[in-house]
Parts: sequence; C-alpha cells; structure tokens
Amino acid sequence: QVQLVESGGGLVQPGGSLRLSCVASGIIFRFNVMGWYRQAPGNQRELVATMSRGGSAVYADSVKGRFTISGDTARNTVYLQMNSLEPEDTAFYYCNARSGQGLPVKWNNYWGQGTQVTVSS
Repeated sequence: QVQLVESGGGLVQPGGSLRLSCVASGIIFRFNVMGWYRQAPGNQRELVATMSRGGSAVYADSVKGRFTISGDTARNTVYLQMNSLEPEDTAFYYCNARSGQGLPVKWNNYWGQGTQVTVSS
C-alpha cells in the first residue's frame, strides 16, 4: 500500500536552512500533486507548498521567497528547501500526495508520518 516517508527535520538556529525530503512507495500510479503541510501545537494544519505534475508550484504567503519546493511527481518524490528559517516555522511537517482516479475523478489524499522542524536559538 501507499507509504510516504519524510526525512530531514531537526533543530536549526534562526536564519539557518534545512532540506526536507519525501519518498513514496507501494504505488504504480503517478501522483497529480505532491507537497508539504505543517502543524504547530494548538494550530490547524496549513499548506506550506505544493507542486503539480506539470511543475506548477503554490506557496503559502508566509514562506514565499524563503522556501522552494522541487521534485518529480512522476517519480513520486518531493523536496522542500527551507532557507532563512524563523521561530514561527517551528512545526511538524507532513508530506502530502494526491491522486485523481476515474471519471468523474475521485481524489485520494495520502499523508506521511511527519518530521519535526524546530527553529530556536
């Protein structure tokens, strides 16, 4: 079955950088969209960045200019380069993948277990 595995989280000083990675396994189809969400204690899970099969990227306003999403949905891999990290970026980061199947299309969402990112001095 489908499994998403994240890695690359950790503790970093403000202004530092981290690179998250996500690799999917157990599938034979290609995801239409892959991306990253995050959730801090007491907050709702929010979108960070997503990437479509065609390469179009969408970013949350709070990370524009600092984060870059990359990868290949056809190969079921996605990365998140995070620069100029701020304490407000501290959260649990989740990899997400979406696939559309059938007509009319039915969308299925898949989630990884997440990886902790902590930005603190």
